[in-house]
Amino acid sequence: MSELINNSKYRKERLKELILKLHEGESAEVVKQELVETLKSIPYGEVVEVEQELMQEGLPEEEVLKLCDVHGSVLEGNVDLSGAKDIPPGHPVDVFKKENVELKIVAEKAQGMLKALVAVNEAEFTKFLFGLQAVFNQLMDVDKHYLRKEYLLFPHLEQNEITGPPKVMWGKHDEIREQLKGCIEILQTRELTKNDLADSVELLFAPALQALIDMTQKEEEILFPMSMDVLTTEDWYSIHKQTLEFGFCLYDPDVDWKPEGITDEEDETSVTSDGSIQLPSGSFSAKEIMAILNSVPFDMTFVDKDDKVKYFTQGKERIFVRNRSIINRDVRLCHPPGSTHIVEKILEDFKSGIASHAPFWIQMKGKFIKIEYFALRGEDGEYLGTLEVSQDLSENRALEGEKRILEYSNEKKEENG
Repeated sequence: MSELINNSKYRKERLKELILKLHEGESAEVVKQELVETLKSIPYGEVVEVEQELMQEGLPEEEVLKLCDVHGSVLEGNVDLSGAKDIPPGHPVDVFKKENVELKIVAEKAQGMLKALVAVNEAEFTKFLFGLQAVFNQLMDVDKHYLRKEYLLFPHLEQNEITGPPKVMWGKHDEIREQLKGCIEILQTRELTKNDLADSVELLFAPALQALIDMTQKEEEILFPMSMDVLTTEDWYSIHKQTLEFGFCLYDPDVDWKPEGITDEEDETSVTSDGSIQLPSGSFSAKEIMAILNSVPFDMTFVDKDDKVKYFTQGKERIFVRNRSIINRDVRLCHPPGSTHIVEKILEDFKSGIASHAPFWIQMKGKFIKIEYFALRGEDGEYLGTLEVSQDLSENRALEGEKRILEYSNEKKEENG
């Protein structure tokens, strides 16, 4: 018998038989016991191969999706991960797994809150409801986790002819998204009562949370180890570089992974195929960044490392007059002769590293103006240029107390008609 148990073909055929028993209506407990007794455990790669083969042999994708959770419960704790590869810190799989840790913490918190619902009195219910809404809003962050799998990881698996499991998992993602959205809609219902919520727990809330937790198990016991075997280092680095287009889920990596031998000088910033500018903390189009820069409540002027004016914002209320004739002009020539020596000193000290920030403030036409100069440096400390930031602080200095009520200024109302 030991010869058979160690035989991959036998294991896969036996697992097929067990999965088909589930589809024929056999209880998960009975099938799990049979699996433990006859196979003990099964390598993660063979689980993927069996699901793929079953679908190729005619088992409908919808049927696999329908019993996906049952498969997971049967296999839980019985998948052999001894051959799984090590995962470097900051690697996309490391990030996925760290996100799973946070997702399970929040999901288990939600489960605990729902169990405590019975003890919540009417006076406490509103506060309890707000807390539960906050937790489920956090869980909706899982959408970014799933999107990265669907649009970054799954295409690489499909290129390696692994198509069945990603299809089933994507379907499960959509189910979980809809369940979580349904939970949030209920929690946002006006005049929701404690009894209404209690009636929904077993029907929707508990299954949604369990499905989310079960998905983390499917990922860590099967999907991620198998993907580590199939994808190349270059594949993973491509995924890593595109991750910020989708964002992280409840976790911000503190390690930036870059594999040895990769010489991509644009690994942090790039222009994507649709013209978006990709930066380490996010992306936007040229139109979006222009709107952002022209909406900030201060003027900015950028002077490059060769002391030439290269850019200035074009907000509605400028403090100092700027026009495009100054572009590529030496910054010294853009200031009155009496202040040129100050500009010269700032540039000299910024380039030498003596200083990186020079603040000034003046009274001008009844306004209190703060002017700041910032040295811009690359990660290696290289001087890249100087940023001048000017801001009218008159209104800020007059602020008192607090303002917590949403109220638009008359100017904004007039602008919007």
